[in-house]
Amino acid sequence: MLAAVSLPLQAASPVKVGSKIDTKVRYSAISFCRCWKATGVPTGNKVQLGTTPVVRGAITSGELDIYPEYTGNGAFFFKDENDAAWKNAQQGYEKVKKLDSEHNKLIWLTPAPANNTWTIAVRQDVAEKNKLTSLADLSRYLQEGGTFKLAASAEFIERADALPAFEKAYGFKLGQDQLLSLAGGDTAVTIKAAAQQTSGVNAAMAYGTDGPVAALGLQTLSDPQGVQPIYAPAPVVRESVLKEYPQMAQWLQPVFASLDAKTLAATECQHCSGRTGCQKSGCRLPETKRVGEVISRDLSTY
Repeated sequence: MLAAVSLPLQAASPVKVGSKIDTKVRYSAISFCRCWKATGVPTGNKVQLGTTPVVRGAITSGELDIYPEYTGNGAFFFKDENDAAWKNAQQGYEKVKKLDSEHNKLIWLTPAPANNTWTIAVRQDVAEKNKLTSLADLSRYLQEGGTFKLAASAEFIERADALPAFEKAYGFKLGQDQLLSLAGGDTAVTIKAAAQQTSGVNAAMAYGTDGPVAALGLQTLSDPQGVQPIYAPAPVVRESVLKEYPQMAQWLQPVFASLDAKTLAATECQHCSGRTGCQKSGCRLPETKRVGEVISRDLSTY
C-alpha cells in the first residue's frame, strides 16, 4: 500500500516522531515510523515522550514534528470546553484543524474513524452487585455510601473536561481517599490496578476503545448525558514539515482509515498485561486490517 505512493526524496533532517504514553497513541506513532521507513524518510524517535501537556509543548516548540492527537483535546488546548462542536466528530475536527493552523501552524490530517473518549470502568463484580451500568448509577451508588476507589492519571483527575466534568454532570464528588493517582496516562496501568484491586481500587479511568476492559473483568459505565467530546485520533504535523513532505497526508490517510475502534481495541488487547484474558475473550485484529497487523507486530521494536 505504502510503496505505491513512495516518491524519491532528497536528503533531509529526520522527521521527529513523538507520542504520549498510552498504548493506542504509541501504536499510531509507530504507524508514522513505518510510513517514513517505507518511503525513505529519515526519522527521529520520541515515542512515549510524556503526558498531553508535555507532548503538546514539544510540538509547539519544534522539539517534535509530528504526533497523534485527539480532536476533542482542542477544547482543552483552546479553553473552549462549552462549544457543542466538540461533541460532533466532523465539527470538532474542522474546528481544531482551523484553530491550530491559525494559531500554531500545526496541521491536522485526516482522523481515524474511532472515538477514544474518556470513560470510567468498574469491576464487574461491583457493577453486577450494585446494578451499575451508567455514570448516573454510579452517582446513586456513591450517594448511598458505596465503596469506591478510582485509579486514574493526574490529568484525568485535574482537567476540567475530564473527571470534574463527570462529577458536575452527575452530581457526585470523589474525595482524595477515593482516588489513586498514577503517573502518565496509560489506561493499561489503571485497568490493571482495578483488576488486581491495587490499594483497594475497584474502578479505573479508561478509554472508549480499550480492549482489555471486559477481558480483565471490568465494565465500562455509559455516559447518558454525553459529557465527553469526541476524541478521534489524528496525525498533527508542523506546517513547515508538511511543506517539505507534501505527500505525507496521502501516505497516512489509508493507515488512519484502518484504525477503527475494533482495530484499536484489539491492538491494545494484544499488548496489555493481561494478554491471556484478552485472548480468551476473542480479541484479535480484523483480517482486513493488514497495515495495522504489521504495525502491531512491530510495537515492541520501537
